[in-house]
Amino acid sequence: MTAPRGLERVVDRRGLREFLALTDRVYAGEPRFVPPSRQQVRRWWRDGVPMYVLRDHGGAVVARTTLHTDAALDARLGRRCQLFGLTEFTDAAARPLFEAVTDAAHAAGDRDALFGPVALLPNQAGGVITSGYADRGFIDSAWNPPRYVGAYESYGFRRRFESDTWICPVPAGDDVPPGADEDGAELRVHRGDVRRLADQLELLRELLNASFAQLGYYTEISAAQLRRQTDGLAYLLDESLLLYLSRAGRPVAFVLCVPDISEFVVRVRGNLNLVNQLRLLAVRRRYRREAVLIVKGVLPEHQGRGYQRLLSAALRRNLHAGGYTTLRSTYVGRDNPASAAQYRALGGRPLHGYTFYEKAL
Repeated sequence: MTAPRGLERVVDRRGLREFLALTDRVYAGEPRFVPPSRQQVRRWWRDGVPMYVLRDHGGAVVARTTLHTDAALDARLGRRCQLFGLTEFTDAAARPLFEAVTDAAHAAGDRDALFGPVALLPNQAGGVITSGYADRGFIDSAWNPPRYVGAYESYGFRRRFESDTWICPVPAGDDVPPGADEDGAELRVHRGDVRRLADQLELLRELLNASFAQLGYYTEISAAQLRRQTDGLAYLLDESLLLYLSRAGRPVAFVLCVPDISEFVVRVRGNLNLVNQLRLLAVRRRYRREAVLIVKGVLPEHQGRGYQRLLSAALRRNLHAGGYTTLRSTYVGRDNPASAAQYRALGGRPLHGYTFYEKAL
């Protein structure tokens, strides 16, 4: 792709360092922003994801974005979208950046809308928070200042897939085993096992794709995508927080939580290289007080039977036994009241308003 007007494509490691360093300036001294993993961004760049920077007259980088497309998401949304992601900007650079993204979509000649920010898809990461700015962000979720909302909406973007992240206290759970279903089928909770992590993640991928297929933004995650997204999970995983429920031996529901290492990620500015992974391993007990619920789901044909409540009870017991006091959740759509009700039942509250943005061309 030829760089749109005003944008410079990142073509070498120096440019990539400048792309990554922009958040150090935009969020200087801001502990609420949790940067994405630099290793993940570098991997995307090596894989050919088009990344761009916008410079001021003095040559300093003042905005950045990716510009990419995805046929599966186009089919899901029913229109051909120019996707953008990892999008950060100074006040003055917002409109020039959005104009350049619009130019890119027009130059492609076959795009119907702009959609983002996504990294690289809405079922992976991205989004903009629209409220709750006083509360810090956390891994696998967004945090941005209020000016971002004003910048998007003054340019004509409209909100899509509005959601909320959640925060809950961790009460003691009742130690009641699942037992049997109404028809006598055995219900059993299984926990994670680092030695079998690859097999268990593949099982979770199958459950995830089936459980989320009904969501408007969701595109199926391939085995290769899952490997990339969970690379390094083994050093972070608390086995008691990866759970799945089987009915008569068949997995039907799952939940994945991880210890919240957000403060560590902020401290190392998103650089989770091998040295910092070893440092994290040495102090990981320090990050076993708060957790993040990454994803949960139930097979569609088994929804409404209370299986997620059983898993939530098991998760609550394990969190409490592990000394965790707080649980945060990645975004839950406002059109999914059943999931929100489970957090309210725990005494939780919405943490950040959350949205993606779309603009017709």
